[in-house]
Amino acid sequence: MAADRMPVLYLSHGAPPLADDATWTRQLADWATDLPRPRAILVVSAHWEEAPVTLGATTTVPLVYDFWGFPERYYRVTYPAPGAPDLADRVSALLRSGTTPVRRDPARGLDHGAYVPLVELFPAADIPVLQVSMPSLDPTVLFELGRVLAPLRDEGVLIIGSGFFTHNLSAMRTGVDGPPPSWSAEFDRWGAETLAAGEFDAVLDFQRKAPAAALAHPRTEHFAPLFVALGAHDTSAAPRTVIDGYWFGLAKRSLQLD
Repeated sequence: MAADRMPVLYLSHGAPPLADDATWTRQLADWATDLPRPRAILVVSAHWEEAPVTLGATTTVPLVYDFWGFPERYYRVTYPAPGAPDLADRVSALLRSGTTPVRRDPARGLDHGAYVPLVELFPAADIPVLQVSMPSLDPTVLFELGRVLAPLRDEGVLIIGSGFFTHNLSAMRTGVDGPPPSWSAEFDRWGAETLAAGEFDAVLDFQRKAPAAALAHPRTEHFAPLFVALGAHDTSAAPRTVIDGYWFGLAKRSLQLD
C-alpha cells in the first residue's frame, strides 16, 4: 500500500448491544489506533439498499434507529459527525464518470450499520461521514461500485463496508459465548481461507462455492458490503483479519484490505 493511501475495511458491525461488549469494543478501539486518520469516511452498510446509488445526508441529521425491541437507552445514542458535502460531490463525479446513476437523500441519517462501529472506532465524531446505499446485492455490481470508488483512497477517504461475516438471526445462539453452530464456523473458515488465498472470484461466487452459504446468509445483505471493499482494494495483497471470533454464534470476522 502506498504510504499515503488509506486502507479499506470490512467489519462486522453488531447490533446496538455491541456497546456493552467490552472485548469487541476494545478490539475496535485498538484497530482505530493502528489506522491513519482519515480526512473523511465513506460507509456502505448492510442496512441500506436503494437503487440507484443514493448518497445520505451531507449535513448532521438524526441517526436512523433501524431496530426494534431494544431498551430505550439504545435509541438515545447520538453520533453527530460532520457531513461530507465535498465527498458527496466527488462520489457523484466518480459514479457518473463510470455511467452509474446517482441520487441524493439529504434527510437520510446514518443507520446502525454505520454509527454502531463508528462510535467505537472514532468516538469523538469529528470526522466527516458519508453513507452510500447498495444499489443491488449482485456481487459483481458491488465489486464494480468499489472499483469506481477506489480513487478516494488516495484522497484520504476511509472506505468501510459494514455487514456481518455470518448472519442468520433465526439460528443464532442464545448466549454471547459458547461454541458457534457448525454452519457459522464452516462458512467463517472457508471465507478466511479463501480470502487469504486471494481467491476473490470464489468469494464473489460464495453462494455456490462456500459451505453452508444458505444458512450463513439466508439473505446476503450482510456479506454484500465485502464486495464493495474487495473492489476498492489492491487485489495484489490479501486481506488481513483484524478481528475474529463469534458473537451469539455469528462470525464477527473483520478485515483490513491494504
